[in-house]
Amino acid sequence: MAATVVQSGTYLLELDTGFDVNSFRLDNTEKGVLDNTTYTLGPNTQYADITDFVTDIRYRRGRRKVDDQFSAGVMSFSMNDESGILGPYDTASPYYDPSNDKPGLAPMRRIRLSRNSNYLFVGYVTSYTYNFALAGFNTVDVTCSDDFYLLAQTQMAAFNPSSELSGARVSTVLALPEVNYTGTTNIATGTVNLGHDSSYNVSAGTNTLNYLNQINEAEQGRLFMSRDGELTFQNRIGATLSGSVITFADDGTAANYDAVEVEFDADGVINRAYVEALDGKTAIDEDLTSQATYFIQSRSITNSLLHDQGEIDALAAYLLEGEPGPRFTAVSTHFGLLTDLQRTNATTVDIGDTITVTKDITGLSTLTSELSIEGIEGLINVNTGHRVTYYTAPTTVVYQLILDDLVYGQLDGTNVLG
Repeated sequence: MAATVVQSGTYLLELDTGFDVNSFRLDNTEKGVLDNTTYTLGPNTQYADITDFVTDIRYRRGRRKVDDQFSAGVMSFSMNDESGILGPYDTASPYYDPSNDKPGLAPMRRIRLSRNSNYLFVGYVTSYTYNFALAGFNTVDVTCSDDFYLLAQTQMAAFNPSSELSGARVSTVLALPEVNYTGTTNIATGTVNLGHDSSYNVSAGTNTLNYLNQINEAEQGRLFMSRDGELTFQNRIGATLSGSVITFADDGTAANYDAVEVEFDADGVINRAYVEALDGKTAIDEDLTSQATYFIQSRSITNSLLHDQGEIDALAAYLLEGEPGPRFTAVSTHFGLLTDLQRTNATTVDIGDTITVTKDITGLSTLTSELSIEGIEGLINVNTGHRVTYYTAPTTVVYQLILDDLVYGQLDGTNVLG
């Protein structure tokens, strides 16, 4: 059953056992009844509640910085097997599948973690390690990955793409028979056109996830698995029309935090950008003023899927970041510091959302920043509670123009056409 974690809430960790006990069955007096809403056409997934065995859970999704590439989200957890029913050799275990003679707690089973019915992670078990103890309880270490793991295991056949927007290309790849991605998706249209002539043909054996990341590199958006397991592709990162979903402050006026990371270094400076498309078109953009102060710091993309010269030029300009500046790059909180409503809001924050962080700096005015979420890490321990860290990047919140409105009716830098 779901377990209450100290000062944090009620959590549920569920694992697909491989049993298909909730499907319609012909010639079965209970499961074979027409119009049955309980036993529906399958295959269905039978989840086992394994929460009570768990001692701690770690999960990570997204990226730390905007110039990092998105990779598979991961979750790991440990379990105590006091009753000895979690082992893969125990055929009497309630998790054993006698019809197929297979252990229910096994690799590539679906898994999901939720707090008060809000998902934190959905994916698959990739590693299940049972540790036999000479004294004391046996333990189990489990490693999981989101659906990016599946995409990373598939290779594309030779592929001759058509000219299409980046979002359409993502959908095209997912629908290829050798990929056959069947999960739920939330794919934006995209803002750039991708090439289609022989220069852009995809060689047989190309890794699917690598190619999807190449699409996102051309778009400069976000490509990730959401907290509830939905493959999400977002348009090029820029100003956002979505307001802050939660505010963190250190003065008691909003959700409390206990750590904030501020970065102010030269690593974020890019004052020379080079983009080369697969058909040979190139673009160079430079910030000469920045180079005079911070020397030349370059970024190069040499295999871009873009083919329109104007969009290649625009990407080179987009990559420039001439001036370093102090910025919040991470904020951490413990759920024991939050109200129950704030815990729920903190749980439902996802990559691409906007949050607000306020810091009272001694001797200076209060600093408030609106930040986009780029990555999320969490640690849940049954004895110490739930801690979460959000990795962030600066963003600008703009508002949709509203005619005749005194505040939002002026077309300017913060009020835009929707």
